[in-house]
Amino acid sequence: MSEVLERLTARVRACRICVDQPVGRPLPHEPRPVLRPSSSARILLASQAPGTKVHVSGMPFTDASGDRLRSWLGVSSEEFYDTEKFAIVPMGFCFPGQDAKGGDLPPRRECAPAWRTQLIALMPQIDLVLTIGGYAQAWHMGTTRAASLTDTVRNWRAVWDAPVTPKVLPLPHPSWRNSGWLKKNPWFEMDLLPFLRSEIRYRIG
Repeated sequence: MSEVLERLTARVRACRICVDQPVGRPLPHEPRPVLRPSSSARILLASQAPGTKVHVSGMPFTDASGDRLRSWLGVSSEEFYDTEKFAIVPMGFCFPGQDAKGGDLPPRRECAPAWRTQLIALMPQIDLVLTIGGYAQAWHMGTTRAASLTDTVRNWRAVWDAPVTPKVLPLPHPSWRNSGWLKKNPWFEMDLLPFLRSEIRYRIG
């Protein structure tokens, strides 16, 4: 990691903006920002926010969602956590807490405006962004995304062919809560995943 990116990452990991200067209610627990930027990886995983297990481990995707995501990508845990291969920068860096039904709250609104543009600017080598979930798609894709996540992901070929750099591929969140979505949309595993795995392997060797 470059010295400048390393210094910025240290500042992000020490961030307490969601407690000290919150937008709305403050974070209901101690902040623990989780991210793995890189100065050499060509692939950026733009994910949503840490869950409960990641909040404890301090490592992204150390849960069932991570197992499913690694399966989608066709990579081992060793490859996934190699910052020479993958950068992981979520939309919200801290576990946001849970709603009354036990689901994770949306990513904190403070994180992305405070840090994301700076982080992305220091990773110019990224040539593939995997936008995981609607929040990441809204940030990275802007008006090119469709009205719904399903339509955005379904239109992945048009997204891929768009004349933008870096390339973008939209994905649903790999949460177990989306198992029903996967059953309703078999084209995702039949069409998108083989293409995704090919592009991943091309970039990581």
